[in-house]
Amino acid sequence: MSPMADALLTHDPRQRERSSQALLAMSLLAAGVLAMLYFVVIGQADAAAVAWWAVFTLVGMAVFYALIRTGYSRRWREPSLTMPQMVFALASGAVAYALLGSGRGAVFPVVMTILMFGMFVATPAQMRWVSLYAVALFGAAMAWSAYSQPVLYPPLTELGHFILVATMMPAVSILAARLSLIRQRSRQHRAELAQALGRLREQSTRDELTGLVNRRQMQQVIAQEHQRCVRSGQTFCLAMLDIDHLGGINDAHGHSAGDAVLRAVAQEAARHVRVSDVLARQGGDEFVLMMSDTRAPLARGGLERLLEKLSALRILQGESLGANKGESNNVVAVAVTFSAGLAEHHAGESAEQTLDRAHAARAEAKALGGNRIVVAA
Repeated sequence: MSPMADALLTHDPRQRERSSQALLAMSLLAAGVLAMLYFVVIGQADAAAVAWWAVFTLVGMAVFYALIRTGYSRRWREPSLTMPQMVFALASGAVAYALLGSGRGAVFPVVMTILMFGMFVATPAQMRWVSLYAVALFGAAMAWSAYSQPVLYPPLTELGHFILVATMMPAVSILAARLSLIRQRSRQHRAELAQALGRLREQSTRDELTGLVNRRQMQQVIAQEHQRCVRSGQTFCLAMLDIDHLGGINDAHGHSAGDAVLRAVAQEAARHVRVSDVLARQGGDEFVLMMSDTRAPLARGGLERLLEKLSALRILQGESLGANKGESNNVVAVAVTFSAGLAEHHAGESAEQTLDRAHAARAEAKALGGNRIVVAA
Protein backbone atom coordinates (compact mmCIF):
# COMPACT_ATOMS: atom_id res chain seq x y z
CA MET A 1 0.00 0.00 0.00
CA SER A 2 1.11 3.58 -0.67
CA PRO A 3 2.01 5.92 2.21
CA MET A 4 -1.06 8.02 1.36
CA ALA A 5 -3.36 4.99 1.66
CA ASP A 6 -1.71 4.01 4.95
CA ALA A 7 -2.20 7.53 6.28
CA LEU A 8 -5.87 7.56 5.33
CA LEU A 9 -6.79 3.99 6.21
CA THR A 10 -4.19 2.73 8.77
CA HIS A 11 -2.31 -0.60 8.63
CA ASP A 12 -4.85 -2.65 10.60
CA PRO A 13 -6.99 -4.70 8.16
CA ARG A 14 -10.24 -4.26 10.09
CA GLN A 15 -9.64 -0.53 10.58
CA ARG A 16 -8.77 -0.16 6.90
CA GLU A 17 -12.13 -1.67 5.99
CA ARG A 18 -14.02 0.59 8.38
CA SER A 19 -12.09 3.71 7.36
CA SER A 20 -12.56 3.01 3.65
CA GLN A 21 -16.30 2.55 4.20
CA ALA A 22 -16.47 5.89 6.06
CA LEU A 23 -14.53 7.62 3.26
CA LEU A 24 -16.88 6.10 0.68
CA ALA A 25 -19.91 7.40 2.59
CA MET A 26 -18.25 10.83 2.87
CA SER A 27 -17.55 10.81 -0.87
CA LEU A 28 -21.20 9.98 -1.55
CA LEU A 29 -22.42 12.91 0.51
CA ALA A 30 -19.75 15.15 -1.03
CA ALA A 31 -21.21 14.26 -4.43
CA GLY A 32 -24.59 15.20 -2.99
CA VAL A 33 -23.17 18.56 -1.94
CA LEU A 34 -21.98 19.18 -5.52
CA ALA A 35 -25.43 18.27 -6.81
CA MET A 36 -26.98 20.72 -4.35
CA LEU A 37 -24.64 23.45 -5.59
CA TYR A 38 -25.84 22.75 -9.11
CA PHE A 39 -29.41 23.41 -8.01
CA VAL A 40 -28.20 26.66 -6.42
CA VAL A 41 -26.60 27.68 -9.73
CA ILE A 42 -29.80 27.06 -11.70
CA GLY A 43 -31.78 28.98 -9.11
CA GLN A 44 -33.82 26.15 -7.56
CA ALA A 45 -32.23 26.24 -4.09
CA ASP A 46 -31.27 29.00 -1.64
CA ALA A 47 -27.51 29.54 -1.58
CA ALA A 48 -27.23 30.43 2.12
CA ALA A 49 -29.36 27.50 3.27
CA VAL A 50 -27.46 25.07 1.07
CA ALA A 51 -24.13 26.42 2.37
CA TRP A 52 -25.15 25.75 5.96
CA TRP A 53 -26.43 22.31 4.98
CA ALA A 54 -23.18 21.48 3.17
CA VAL A 55 -21.03 22.49 6.16
CA PHE A 56 -23.22 20.50 8.53
CA THR A 57 -23.12 17.41 6.29
CA LEU A 58 -19.41 17.37 5.49
CA VAL A 59 -18.29 18.20 9.04
CA GLY A 60 -20.57 15.50 10.44
CA MET A 61 -19.19 12.83 8.13
CA ALA A 62 -15.63 14.02 8.82
CA VAL A 63 -16.26 13.49 12.54
CA PHE A 64 -17.39 9.92 11.86
CA TYR A 65 -14.30 9.27 9.76
CA ALA A 66 -12.01 10.71 12.46
CA LEU A 67 -13.61 8.55 15.16
CA ILE A 68 -13.03 5.43 13.05
CA ARG A 69 -9.56 6.36 11.73
CA THR A 70 -8.18 7.11 15.20
CA GLY A 71 -9.63 3.89 16.63
CA TYR A 72 -11.78 5.78 19.12
CA SER A 73 -14.88 4.06 17.73
CA ARG A 74 -13.60 0.73 19.10
CA ARG A 75 -14.93 1.82 22.46
CA TRP A 76 -18.45 1.22 21.19
CA ARG A 77 -20.30 -1.94 20.35
CA GLU A 78 -20.28 -1.20 16.61
CA PRO A 79 -16.81 0.16 15.75
CA SER A 80 -17.79 0.80 12.13
CA LEU A 81 -20.52 3.26 13.29
CA THR A 82 -22.62 2.19 10.30
CA MET A 83 -25.97 2.76 11.99
CA PRO A 84 -25.10 6.23 13.39
CA GLN A 85 -23.76 7.22 9.96
CA MET A 86 -26.99 6.06 8.32
CA VAL A 87 -29.11 7.98 10.82
CA PHE A 88 -27.04 11.12 10.22
CA ALA A 89 -27.05 10.74 6.42
CA LEU A 90 -30.82 10.20 6.31
CA ALA A 91 -31.35 13.33 8.41
CA SER A 92 -29.11 15.23 6.00
CA GLY A 93 -31.12 13.82 3.09
CA ALA A 94 -34.43 14.90 4.65
CA VAL A 95 -33.11 18.45 5.06
CA ALA A 96 -31.88 18.42 1.44
CA TYR A 97 -35.36 17.34 0.33
CA ALA A 98 -36.84 20.35 2.09
CA LEU A 99 -34.29 22.68 0.43
CA LEU A 100 -34.40 21.47 -3.17
CA GLY A 101 -37.91 22.46 -4.19
CA SER A 102 -38.65 21.13 -7.66
CA GLY A 103 -35.32 19.28 -7.70
CA ARG A 104 -36.15 17.24 -4.60
CA GLY A 105 -36.59 14.01 -6.59
CA ALA A 106 -32.79 13.79 -6.83
CA VAL A 107 -32.68 12.95 -3.12
CA PHE A 108 -34.36 9.55 -3.48
CA PRO A 109 -31.48 7.73 -5.26
CA VAL A 110 -29.10 9.04 -2.60
CA VAL A 111 -31.39 7.76 0.16
CA MET A 112 -31.52 4.29 -1.41
CA THR A 113 -27.73 4.25 -1.68
CA ILE A 114 -27.46 5.20 2.00
CA LEU A 115 -29.74 2.29 2.91
CA MET A 116 -27.60 -0.10 0.87
CA PHE A 117 -24.68 0.58 3.23
CA GLY A 118 -26.67 -0.94 6.06
CA MET A 119 -28.13 -3.86 4.14
CA PHE A 120 -24.80 -5.73 4.22
CA VAL A 121 -23.89 -5.14 7.88
CA ALA A 122 -27.02 -4.32 9.87
CA THR A 123 -29.35 -6.87 11.42
CA PRO A 124 -32.96 -7.15 10.21
CA ALA A 125 -34.15 -5.49 13.43
CA GLN A 126 -31.79 -2.54 12.87
CA MET A 127 -32.93 -2.14 9.28
CA ARG A 128 -36.58 -2.22 10.35
CA TRP A 129 -35.84 0.54 12.85
CA VAL A 130 -33.95 2.59 10.26
CA SER A 131 -36.71 2.17 7.67
CA LEU A 132 -39.34 3.36 10.16
CA TYR A 133 -37.07 6.26 11.09
CA ALA A 134 -36.65 7.18 7.41
CA VAL A 135 -40.40 7.00 6.74
CA ALA A 136 -41.14 9.20 9.76
CA LEU A 137 -38.31 11.63 8.95
CA PHE A 138 -39.20 12.12 5.28
CA GLY A 139 -42.90 12.13 6.11
CA ALA A 140 -42.25 15.04 8.50
CA ALA A 141 -40.10 16.83 5.88
CA MET A 142 -42.78 16.38 3.23
CA ALA A 143 -45.59 17.52 5.56
CA TRP A 144 -43.67 20.61 6.66
CA SER A 145 -42.70 21.48 3.10
CA ALA A 146 -46.29 21.06 1.86
CA TYR A 147 -47.58 23.20 4.73
CA SER A 148 -44.99 25.97 4.50
CA GLN A 149 -44.49 26.07 0.69
CA PRO A 150 -47.57 24.56 -0.97
CA VAL A 151 -46.65 26.05 -4.34
CA LEU A 152 -43.27 24.31 -4.52
CA TYR A 153 -44.49 21.25 -2.60
CA PRO A 154 -48.11 20.54 -3.66
CA PRO A 155 -49.77 18.48 -0.90
CA LEU A 156 -51.09 15.82 -3.29
CA THR A 157 -47.67 15.44 -4.86
CA GLU A 158 -46.06 15.12 -1.44
CA LEU A 159 -48.64 12.52 -0.47
CA GLY A 160 -47.61 10.53 -3.54
CA HIS A 161 -43.95 10.88 -2.56
CA PHE A 162 -44.76 9.76 0.97
CA ILE A 163 -46.59 6.67 -0.32
CA LEU A 164 -43.53 5.87 -2.43
CA VAL A 165 -41.18 6.22 0.55
CA ALA A 166 -43.48 4.24 2.85
CA THR A 167 -43.50 1.44 0.27
CA MET A 168 -39.77 1.38 -0.49
CA MET A 169 -38.50 1.41 3.08
CA PRO A 170 -40.27 -1.79 4.28
CA ALA A 171 -39.13 -3.49 1.07
CA VAL A 172 -35.55 -2.58 1.97
CA SER A 173 -36.08 -4.12 5.42
CA ILE A 174 -37.29 -7.37 3.86
CA LEU A 175 -34.26 -7.49 1.57
CA ALA A 176 -31.98 -6.76 4.53
CA ALA A 177 -33.53 -9.65 6.47
CA ARG A 178 -32.84 -12.00 3.58
CA LEU A 179 -29.27 -10.77 3.25
CA SER A 180 -28.78 -11.21 6.99
CA LEU A 181 -29.97 -14.81 6.74
CA ILE A 182 -27.58 -15.42 3.86
CA ARG A 183 -24.70 -13.90 5.87
CA GLN A 184 -25.58 -16.02 8.88
CA ARG A 185 -25.66 -19.20 6.82
CA SER A 186 -22.38 -18.24 5.18
CA ARG A 187 -20.72 -17.69 8.57
CA GLN A 188 -22.08 -21.03 9.79
CA HIS A 189 -20.76 -22.81 6.70
CA ARG A 190 -17.34 -21.18 7.13
CA ALA A 191 -17.25 -22.20 10.79
CA GLU A 192 -18.21 -25.78 9.93
CA LEU A 193 -15.58 -25.87 7.18
CA ALA A 194 -12.93 -24.52 9.58
CA GLN A 195 -13.84 -27.19 12.14
CA ALA A 196 -13.68 -29.92 9.49
CA LEU A 197 -10.28 -28.69 8.29
CA GLY A 198 -9.09 -28.55 11.90
CA ARG A 199 -10.17 -32.15 12.45
CA LEU A 200 -8.42 -33.22 9.26
CA ARG A 201 -5.21 -31.47 10.33
CA GLU A 202 -5.48 -33.06 13.75
CA GLN A 203 -6.03 -36.51 12.27
CA SER A 204 -3.08 -36.07 9.93
CA THR A 205 -0.65 -35.19 12.74
CA ARG A 206 -2.04 -37.06 15.79
CA ASP A 207 -2.25 -40.71 16.74
CA GLU A 208 -5.93 -41.62 16.96
CA LEU A 209 -5.62 -43.89 20.01
CA THR A 210 -3.31 -41.89 22.28
CA GLY A 211 -3.64 -38.33 20.96
CA LEU A 212 0.15 -38.05 20.74
CA VAL A 213 2.03 -36.85 17.69
CA ASN A 214 2.01 -39.63 15.10
CA ARG A 215 4.98 -41.18 13.35
CA ARG A 216 4.79 -39.12 10.17
CA GLN A 217 4.56 -35.83 12.04
CA MET A 218 7.39 -36.89 14.37
CA GLN A 219 9.65 -37.47 11.37
CA GLN A 220 9.08 -33.86 10.32
CA VAL A 221 9.67 -32.56 13.85
CA ILE A 222 12.95 -34.49 14.12
CA ALA A 223 14.06 -33.27 10.69
CA GLN A 224 13.37 -29.67 11.71
CA GLU A 225 15.27 -30.13 14.98
CA HIS A 226 18.18 -31.64 13.06
CA GLN A 227 18.32 -28.62 10.73
CA ARG A 228 18.17 -26.25 13.68
CA CYS A 229 21.05 -28.02 15.39
CA VAL A 230 23.13 -27.99 12.20
CA ARG A 231 22.75 -24.20 12.07
CA SER A 232 23.23 -23.55 15.80
CA GLY A 233 25.81 -26.20 16.67
CA GLN A 234 23.60 -27.51 19.49
CA THR A 235 22.49 -31.09 19.89
CA PHE A 236 19.47 -33.17 20.83
CA CYS A 237 18.66 -36.65 22.06
CA LEU A 238 16.23 -39.29 20.86
CA ALA A 239 14.79 -42.00 23.08
CA MET A 240 12.95 -45.09 21.88
CA LEU A 241 10.63 -46.63 24.48
CA ASP A 242 8.34 -49.60 24.45
CA ILE A 243 6.11 -51.22 27.03
CA ASP A 244 7.41 -54.52 28.34
CA HIS A 245 5.10 -57.49 27.89
CA LEU A 246 2.16 -55.58 26.44
CA GLY A 247 1.28 -58.72 24.50
CA GLY A 248 0.80 -60.54 27.80
CA ILE A 249 -1.61 -57.84 28.97
CA ASN A 250 -3.58 -58.24 25.75
CA ASP A 251 -3.70 -62.01 26.21
CA ALA A 252 -4.77 -61.78 29.86
CA HIS A 253 -7.24 -58.91 29.68
CA GLY A 254 -8.05 -58.37 26.00
CA HIS A 255 -6.92 -55.84 23.42
CA SER A 256 -9.19 -53.18 24.92
CA ALA A 257 -7.08 -53.43 28.07
CA GLY A 258 -3.91 -52.99 26.01
CA ASP A 259 -5.44 -49.90 24.38
CA ALA A 260 -6.31 -48.53 27.82
CA VAL A 261 -2.71 -49.03 28.91
CA LEU A 262 -1.42 -47.18 25.85
CA ARG A 263 -3.78 -44.28 26.47
CA ALA A 264 -2.92 -44.07 30.20
CA VAL A 265 0.82 -44.18 29.48
CA ALA A 266 0.51 -41.48 26.81
CA GLN A 267 -1.53 -39.19 29.05
CA GLU A 268 0.83 -39.59 32.02
CA ALA A 269 3.97 -39.17 29.90
CA ALA A 270 2.59 -36.02 28.28
CA ARG A 271 2.20 -34.50 31.74
CA HIS A 272 5.87 -35.00 32.65
CA VAL A 273 7.88 -34.24 29.52
CA ARG A 274 9.30 -30.76 29.06
CA VAL A 275 7.42 -28.22 27.00
CA SER A 276 10.31 -28.15 24.54
CA ASP A 277 10.30 -31.95 24.14
CA VAL A 278 8.06 -33.92 21.81
CA LEU A 279 6.58 -37.35 22.54
CA ALA A 280 5.13 -39.46 19.73
CA ARG A 281 3.67 -42.90 19.26
CA GLN A 282 5.84 -44.74 16.79
CA GLY A 283 3.42 -47.62 16.41
CA GLY A 284 2.22 -50.61 18.45
CA ASP A 285 3.72 -50.28 21.92
CA GLU A 286 6.63 -48.07 20.80
CA PHE A 287 7.10 -44.38 21.63
CA VAL A 288 9.70 -41.82 20.55
CA LEU A 289 10.80 -38.94 22.75
CA MET A 290 12.81 -36.06 21.29
CA MET A 291 14.67 -33.94 23.86
CA SER A 292 16.02 -30.72 22.42
CA ASP A 293 19.18 -28.89 23.58
CA THR A 294 20.13 -31.82 25.81
CA ARG A 295 23.23 -33.96 26.23
CA ALA A 296 23.00 -37.68 26.96
CA PRO A 297 23.72 -37.53 30.74
CA LEU A 298 20.98 -34.97 31.38
CA ALA A 299 18.65 -36.73 28.96
CA ARG A 300 19.18 -40.01 30.80
CA GLY A 301 18.30 -38.38 34.12
CA GLY A 302 15.11 -36.92 32.66
CA LEU A 303 14.22 -40.25 31.03
CA GLU A 304 14.74 -42.12 34.29
CA ARG A 305 12.40 -39.75 36.12
CA LEU A 306 9.79 -40.14 33.38
CA LEU A 307 9.94 -43.94 33.49
CA GLU A 308 9.65 -43.89 37.28
CA LYS A 309 6.41 -41.94 36.95
CA LEU A 310 5.12 -44.30 34.29
CA SER A 311 6.09 -47.43 36.20
CA ALA A 312 4.14 -46.13 39.21
CA LEU A 313 0.95 -46.17 37.14
CA ARG A 314 -1.69 -48.71 38.13
CA ILE A 315 -4.24 -49.10 35.37
CA LEU A 316 -7.38 -50.77 36.68
CA GLN A 317 -8.85 -53.53 34.51
CA GLY A 318 -12.00 -55.57 35.25
CA GLU A 319 -11.75 -59.25 34.27
CA SER A 320 -15.40 -59.99 35.11
CA LEU A 321 -17.27 -57.17 33.43
CA GLY A 322 -20.55 -59.10 33.44
CA ALA A 323 -20.86 -59.44 37.20
CA ASN A 324 -24.30 -58.68 38.66
CA LYS A 325 -24.94 -55.64 40.79
CA GLY A 326 -23.81 -56.25 44.30
CA GLU A 327 -21.15 -58.77 43.28
CA SER A 328 -17.52 -57.73 43.30
CA ASN A 329 -15.84 -57.60 39.92
CA ASN A 330 -12.45 -59.24 39.56
CA VAL A 331 -10.58 -55.97 39.13
CA VAL A 332 -6.81 -55.98 38.78
CA ALA A 333 -4.31 -53.12 38.76
CA VAL A 334 -2.04 -53.50 35.77
CA ALA A 335 1.49 -52.20 36.20
CA VAL A 336 3.88 -51.66 33.30
CA THR A 337 7.61 -51.37 32.84
CA PHE A 338 9.61 -50.02 29.94
CA SER A 339 12.67 -50.74 27.86
CA ALA A 340 14.33 -47.61 26.52
CA GLY A 341 17.20 -46.76 24.24
CA LEU A 342 18.76 -43.29 24.30
CA ALA A 343 20.97 -41.75 21.62
CA GLU A 344 22.58 -38.32 21.50
CA HIS A 345 22.80 -36.83 18.04
CA HIS A 346 26.38 -36.67 16.77
CA ALA A 347 27.63 -33.95 14.48
CA GLY A 348 27.68 -35.11 10.90
CA GLU A 349 25.16 -37.91 11.21
CA SER A 350 21.61 -37.79 9.90
CA ALA A 351 18.54 -37.78 12.08
CA GLU A 352 17.70 -41.27 10.78
CA GLN A 353 21.08 -42.55 11.96
CA THR A 354 20.49 -41.10 15.44
CA LEU A 355 17.10 -42.76 15.56
CA ASP A 356 18.59 -46.07 14.41
CA ARG A 357 21.13 -45.95 17.26
CA ALA A 358 18.31 -45.27 19.75
CA HIS A 359 16.40 -48.20 18.26
CA ALA A 360 19.42 -50.49 18.61
CA ALA A 361 19.94 -49.37 22.22
CA ARG A 362 16.29 -50.11 22.96
CA ALA A 363 16.66 -53.59 21.44
CA GLU A 364 19.67 -54.17 23.70
CA ALA A 365 17.65 -53.07 26.76
CA LYS A 366 14.95 -55.54 25.71
CA ALA A 367 17.48 -58.34 25.29
CA LEU A 368 18.83 -57.70 28.78
CA GLY A 369 15.41 -58.40 30.28
CA GLY A 370 13.68 -55.05 29.90
CA ASN A 371 12.82 -52.48 32.57
CA ARG A 372 16.00 -50.53 31.92
CA ILE A 373 17.62 -47.77 29.86
CA VAL A 374 20.56 -48.34 27.52
CA VAL A 375 22.50 -45.36 26.20
CA ALA A 376 23.89 -45.76 22.68
CA ALA A 377 27.60 -45.26 22.20
